[in-house]
Amino acid sequence: MQIQILQQLEGAKKAKGIAVIIDVFRAFTTECFFIANGAKQLFAVGEQNIAYTLKKQHPDYILAGERNEIMLEGFDYGNSPANIEHIDFTGKTVVHTTSAGTQGIANACYADEILTGSFVNALAISKYIKKQNVSVVSLVCMGKAALSPTEEDTYCAEYIKSLLLGENYPLQQKLCALRHLEGERFFNPQNQIQCPQRDFYLATTPNQFDFVLRAVPYERDFHSIQKIEV
Repeated sequence: MQIQILQQLEGAKKAKGIAVIIDVFRAFTTECFFIANGAKQLFAVGEQNIAYTLKKQHPDYILAGERNEIMLEGFDYGNSPANIEHIDFTGKTVVHTTSAGTQGIANACYADEILTGSFVNALAISKYIKKQNVSVVSLVCMGKAALSPTEEDTYCAEYIKSLLLGENYPLQQKLCALRHLEGERFFNPQNQIQCPQRDFYLATTPNQFDFVLRAVPYERDFHSIQKIEV
């Protein structure tokens, strides 16, 4: 199995085989909570205008997402797992768009299969991939606004790679380090509306969920996120 770690949008565009699009802070942590809390359907879209169009066509849809970490105008939720942690989405359809994670899904055009990636279901991701007959795995770190690398996404890619190869990885050491790296913004009192402190802890608690999320083209402009138990 060839495992490659790629970065940002250019990495998504080059991804082949099974592509794991990684966004720890916070898109694909948040999507796991939407699904775990009962959402019957979750659409990942790259362009915010697509989200508004879907809402206009289906007023009962829930809009979630951000640009530059700020919840978009007219949306029901931002991109915070803490804000939806205890909300029941049973029977609801959620439309999700973000600055980094959903952009990666939209641009992974050459991948045979697309999974979302974060620490909260990393072990499940590795178990799922091991069951597939694939020669190439692309671990795509979406980084900050899909433009610059971030430690948490790269660490997550390294961790998943170590699980696939059966190698040791200093996971707890890396997770603790994030508190003073990219995770520092979650501890800034001025950021608590858009980046609550609890988001950091939820996103850095590994292997909370035993399912993977697979992104499947739904219509030309967006993907449906499907839950697969592992």
